[in-house]
Amino acid sequence: MVFNTGAALLDAIVLAAVSREAEGTYGYKITLDVREALEVSESTLYPVLRRLLKDGCLESYDREFGGRNRRYYKITEAGRAQLNLYTSEWLIYSKKITGFFTPLIE
Repeated sequence: MVFNTGAALLDAIVLAAVSREAEGTYGYKITLDVREALEVSESTLYPVLRRLLKDGCLESYDREFGGRNRRYYKITEAGRAQLNLYTSEWLIYSKKITGFFTPLIE
């Protein structure tokens, strides 16, 4: 993609991906989900997950899987509120940007 992805957009996409699963989801699955929208590496996403944990938007827990512990991430109420804010802001922003390009497409 030729457009840069800012931290807020990446946070929003990660929160949206995590919110899809009521019981939470694990890092690699989050990477796969985010890649539906953006090309990102796991090394890019783990600092985002740590920041969202620190900010109280996510909580984490470990669950045994295949003889090892797997870290799961779950959205918190604060995270859901932040995701709602991101969603409403995105709808406004994307409508404005689309308005610039629509005459060129028609």
